[in-house]
Amino acid sequence: MGAIRKTIMNILFLNSARRNWGGNERSIQLVAEALSDEHGVVLAYRSELIGSHFGITKYRLPFLHEADLYTIARLKSIIIKHRIDVIIPTKRKDYALAGIVSRITGIKNIIWLGANRPLKNTWYNKLVYKSLSNGIIVNAMQIQQTLLKTPFLTENDIRVIYNGIDTRLLDRRATKKKKSCETFTVSAMGRLDSNKGFDFLLKSFARLLKNRTDIDARLIIIGDGPLKNNYAKLARTLDIAQNVRFCGYLSDPYPELLESDVYVSSSISEGLSIALLEAMYLANAPISTLAGGGVREIIKNGTNGFLVDFGDEQALADILYRLYSDRILRKTIAERAVTTVMERYSMQKILHEIIDFCQTA
Repeated sequence: MGAIRKTIMNILFLNSARRNWGGNERSIQLVAEALSDEHGVVLAYRSELIGSHFGITKYRLPFLHEADLYTIARLKSIIIKHRIDVIIPTKRKDYALAGIVSRITGIKNIIWLGANRPLKNTWYNKLVYKSLSNGIIVNAMQIQQTLLKTPFLTENDIRVIYNGIDTRLLDRRATKKKKSCETFTVSAMGRLDSNKGFDFLLKSFARLLKNRTDIDARLIIIGDGPLKNNYAKLARTLDIAQNVRFCGYLSDPYPELLESDVYVSSSISEGLSIALLEAMYLANAPISTLAGGGVREIIKNGTNGFLVDFGDEQALADILYRLYSDRILRKTIAERAVTTVMERYSMQKILHEIIDFCQTA
C-alpha cells in the first residue's frame, strides 16, 4: 500500500482590528504561520500594525462595515485566486463579511471566537452565527457553555480548541534559563487598559512590599496602552516606583519572561491567554484571576498555579509572599506548569484539531 497523503487545505484568515495587537491577534499569528508549513494560508487584514506581524501571504482591505461591498468583492477575488477552502474570521465585524462571501463562493466559514460573553437570541445573531456559519471555534469549555445558552446553537456547532503556543521557538530561547540577578521577579503582560487589571496588581504588589520591608522584589509590566501614564503615576503614589519597571510593548518579550519567577494574569475578563501559557512554559509559577475565560481549565489552584478573585489585594499579596519565601514550592509549581502546557497546548495537537474541524464542519 502507498503512503497516506495528507489533505492540503487553503485557508483565509480575516482580522479587521484597527490598532490593537493583543492576545487574540498573537494566537491567530501563531496558528496561521504554523499551518502555513503544510497548508496554503492567507491573511486579509485592516491595520498595518496587525499585518506587519504576519510572515504569510496577506492583503490589506478596508473592512469598513459588515456589508462593505468593496471588501466583499476583494475577498471573493482572493478566494478565487488562492483556491480557498475555508475562511476563518476572527473579529465580530469579520463574521458577517465572511458569512456573506462564503455563501457567494461556496466555501466553508468557521468563526474564531475567543471572548466569553453571552450571545443574544436575535435574528441578526442567528443569521451570522448559524445560517452563514459552518461552525465556531472557541478556546475554552466555559465559552462553549456560554454560547450553548443561545437557543439556536448546539454542541455540534461549537468545537473547543485550546490556543497553542510555539514550543519549538520557546525551546530555542530557553535552552538554559539563567537569571541575571537573585531578585524575586514578578512579570505581567498585556495591553495597558482597564480590563487587564494592572491597578489591582500594582496595589497587591505594594501590599507585599509594605508589610515586609526586607523583601527584595521587583515587578515587570510588559505592554503599552492608554493607561500607561496612569499606572506609572499609581506606582509612584504607592511608593513602589523603584520596584516597578514598565517595559512598553516588546516584540520579543521572552528575555523578560526568562528572568521572571512568577507570572500574574490580573485581568477582569480574559479568554485563554497566550501570554499566560508562554510564561508557564518558560517555568514561571502562574497566578491568575478567575477572569471568566476558562482559566480553571489551565490552572488547578495550588497544584500548577494559583487562582485569586479579582480585587482581593491581600489574597494576591499573600500568594506572592508564599512563592517568594518558599523556593521549593515555587520550583514545584513552575515545573508542573511546564508539564501542563507541554501536554495540552502543543501547536501540533492544536493544528490537527483545527484541520479536522475545518474538514468535518
